[in-house]
Amino acid sequence: MEDKLVTISRAQGTLTFSANFQLIGATNPCPCGWYNDSQKPCPCAPSTVTKYQKRLSGPLLDRIDIHIEVPRVDYEKFSSDRQGESSAAIRLRVEAARQRQRERFANLAQDHGSPSITCNADMRLAEIRAYCKLDSVGEGLMRSAMTELNLSAHAYHRILKLARTIADLAGREEIQFPHLAEALQYRPKLLTSG
Repeated sequence: MEDKLVTISRAQGTLTFSANFQLIGATNPCPCGWYNDSQKPCPCAPSTVTKYQKRLSGPLLDRIDIHIEVPRVDYEKFSSDRQGESSAAIRLRVEAARQRQRERFANLAQDHGSPSITCNADMRLAEIRAYCKLDSVGEGLMRSAMTELNLSAHAYHRILKLARTIADLAGREEIQFPHLAEALQYRPKLLTSG
């Protein structure tokens, strides 16, 4: 996933193919699907829920940047006339953020045949250090998050890249506390009682 390559090895030889992709996945929170539902109780034992959720390994989950729980949608929200932001407006904001990223990385030299960096997700450690600097408040938040959420170094860097993207979407040059807090919200949640 991170190398953006797929290697197939056979007795006759090995072939490597480019595989730059975006993974989007979904799963139920437990075998019955009702864990933490607001209206229907979950009959699964806590040990069953834990065992079910541990089928996805920590190292794999650590490489997924955004985890979102999708709760039941109430009838009132379906039937409401209230409209959210239009797709056209969102597209303009995303295009502006991507342009910011292209400009940010335009002058970076290609390292020994490695692919060029075109967006925040492609940043390596040197670029993270250069473009994801935090102020003292952000440093304090990350220090607390590392301890409280038991984050790996890998997760730490992924959070910074996501916070950089959130700041770009907001049109900000610096990563601010709200951008970092939002990025932290997207980490996998610890199990709670259902």
